[in-house]
Amino acid sequence: MNLEGRGVPAVGVATTEFVDAAAVQADALGFDPAYIWVPHPIQDRTDDELKALADRHLDEIVAALTAQA
Repeated sequence: MNLEGRGVPAVGVATTEFVDAAAVQADALGFDPAYIWVPHPIQDRTDDELKALADRHLDEIVAALTAQA
C-alpha cells in the first residue's frame, strides 16, 4: 500500500539489523523512505520491554511523521 502516495505520512520502524538491507532496497526502488531504527533483536523481548522500547522512540517517530506533513 502506498500511504504516502495517498497523502498519509508514513515512517518505517525496524531494527538496526536491517539498515543495510533497507538501503539496498531503497536504492533499487529509487525511494528514500523515513526510518526509525531500534535496537536488534526484538523477537525475544517481553511485552513490557517492547512498550518501553516504543516509549523511548515515540518522540522520534512523531517528529518523522510530522516533518513529512
